[in-house]
Amino acid sequence: MRVLWLLAVVLLAGCQHAVPPPPVSGEIRDLHSGEVLTAQQLLTRLVESERLIIGEQHDNADHHAAQLWLLRSLGEQRPQGSLLLEMLTPDQQPRVDLVRQATTPPADLPGALAWQDGWDWNLYGPIIRFALTQTFPLLAANLESSEIRAFYRNPPVMNGAYSNVPSVKETLLEQIAESHCGLLPESQMPAMLAVQQQRDRRMAERMLAAPKPALLLAGAWHARKDVGVPLHVVDLGATESPTVLMLAEQGGEVTAVMADYVWYTPATPKQDYCEQMRKQFGK
Repeated sequence: MRVLWLLAVVLLAGCQHAVPPPPVSGEIRDLHSGEVLTAQQLLTRLVESERLIIGEQHDNADHHAAQLWLLRSLGEQRPQGSLLLEMLTPDQQPRVDLVRQATTPPADLPGALAWQDGWDWNLYGPIIRFALTQTFPLLAANLESSEIRAFYRNPPVMNGAYSNVPSVKETLLEQIAESHCGLLPESQMPAMLAVQQQRDRRMAERMLAAPKPALLLAGAWHARKDVGVPLHVVDLGATESPTVLMLAEQGGEVTAVMADYVWYTPATPKQDYCEQMRKQFGK
């Protein structure tokens, strides 16, 4: 009997896909149980998610390396339904689709996609190149520039039992003020809040329409369960909130109200974006 049992263990182990270790170190934690996880344990839990949001720090190379590893590894465990990016807008979608249909990739891929300079291609390029070789669709999840201008000029009323709560708006307003280093006039704050929430609403709409399992890559504030896209997903009628994995640097704090899991990567030198912004505003 013991021989048969050992044989069964060996056969079961052989059926599982061997996943290479991630290229990124750090501590991974289940925020609900407090349990520290290995990357493989995290993967095992995420593979069950029909809708998954991975929040990032846009300029952190480790976060993009972890995203690519997760995208590859999840796809080896089950078919990936779709990948959605905050970094792509609807007017870029036809370009993305043309590149996917091409027999050979264009020599200038960023140019072919009309990739926006605000997103560092060196960081996002490997994810884009991989996704374009796969069978699942790569989908735009953000607003177009014309939509942003329209929402800024005429902020619409945000409907939703969860996303419209005053505490959500207050938290987002504080973040907008802080991220703009206190340089924005008070008069612009309602418009900036409207744009932020309309971005979240669009990402939620696109995620609900995307083939499952759907994976959205977005900035940390868009990903947050307490103020971002997950609230809008539920407001739009989903019975379950998306699973959220937050990528954060060591020294930061991510709680269970913000995400389901956190992956703390090594801290990196901070850029002084406020100094750059002060020069822009002539301060």
